[in-house]
Amino acid sequence: MLRVVDGRTEVAVIKPAGRNVMALPKGHIERGETSQQTAEREITEETGITVSCIKKLGDVKYVYRFKGKTIFKCVSFYVFRYEAGEIDQITLGMRKEVDVARWVSLEEAVAKLSYPGEREMAGRVLDELISEVVSPS
Repeated sequence: MLRVVDGRTEVAVIKPAGRNVMALPKGHIERGETSQQTAEREITEETGITVSCIKKLGDVKYVYRFKGKTIFKCVSFYVFRYEAGEIDQITLGMRKEVDVARWVSLEEAVAKLSYPGEREMAGRVLDELISEVVSPS
């Protein structure tokens, strides 16, 4: 979820409720959704903005432990263009999941996103896709 303001490319990030991290919006796929539809829905729910998809960026696979169980996870990432809405205007119910949503520069996201896979994906956008993002078709 990118936008260009005064020649600067920005990305929408969130601070998940009760956690001291900077992250990209994401969530679980609901029945009947594609991963792209899930990403689009989660962006709107967690940030308050609407977006349009530019392209799939890639997948990040990782493993973690939760309550004694090993969890295998695959997260699909897409590049979205900002279309409308006000950042951080989310429902009261979503405040249980998101403390704040805000715009940061793409460069700041690459440096400060808390999760390595998310930093890698933001870096990929910075390195490979910037011309596509700033020149809408």
